[in-house]
Amino acid sequence: MFKKECQRYNLISYTSEEDLTLKEVLLDKLNFSVRSLSKMKKEKSVSLNGEFKKPSVKVKKGDLIEVKIEEEMADFEAQDLNLEILYDDFDIIMVNKPPFMVVHPTKSHYNGTIANGVTNYIKNQNEHVKIRFVNRLDMNTSGLVIVAKNAYAHHTLSVAMSEDKVEKTYITVVKGTVKEDSGTINQPIYRQGEGSIKRVIDERGQTSITHYKVIQRLNDATVLEVKLETGRTHQIRVHMEYLGHGIIGDELYGHVDENLIDRQALHAYSLEFEQPRTKEKLQFKASLPKDIKDLIEKLR
Repeated sequence: MFKKECQRYNLISYTSEEDLTLKEVLLDKLNFSVRSLSKMKKEKSVSLNGEFKKPSVKVKKGDLIEVKIEEEMADFEAQDLNLEILYDDFDIIMVNKPPFMVVHPTKSHYNGTIANGVTNYIKNQNEHVKIRFVNRLDMNTSGLVIVAKNAYAHHTLSVAMSEDKVEKTYITVVKGTVKEDSGTINQPIYRQGEGSIKRVIDERGQTSITHYKVIQRLNDATVLEVKLETGRTHQIRVHMEYLGHGIIGDELYGHVDENLIDRQALHAYSLEFEQPRTKEKLQFKASLPKDIKDLIEKLR
């Protein structure tokens, strides 16, 4: 695990590189939301050269802007779930989520979630931050989950996600032999109805683009590397079904065989994006979990 100590997690500092208004710096250079600006003004949490100033004030090149981002912790119950923490800095925590674990508490899963485990980890680090999830995975999907430690990091990375500036790579095992070594599926995904969780290919849906590459061909199965250009709900699962090679273990769109694996063989393997504050390029990889490794061995 790697932890950076070069910045305080509750203070953002920025030296202006040009003459702007404070509002322009906060919105355009630091990527704060308009909602955040209203909160800063009310709480007087932004300063210019050490003094509180209104967003309309002029900022000169070389001026120091500092923003306090202290928040009350969310009231998740802290639980020691032995989470695999891959990375931790002043803005984010990267977790390798195991299969069958829910990311956020729900009515049917009110504890034992990633949120509970991360809260326990944060308390053990003696930090006081409010966590938010940048991405979420289905309960039966394993792999990388980004946890933001403050509203700024969450907003910045959420915008990057929506603008497809986060490179997302998955590993999946699908039914049948995929003939093409690589390909792209560009088919819109549509939610069937308000009461349904299932998605379908439909021209009324959102643009959805998935790139795939064969890693290994097995016995009536194929291991694929899948890169998402867009991030729709169930995108890989729906597109693999459309391709004619549903994911093994996927009860909704794929091929279920309890003798092979008892969940969908889908793993969020890699993420690449810019650190919200430093803009450093970060890359993370999460090794395949045992059940998918075992599945591949069974199908050799």
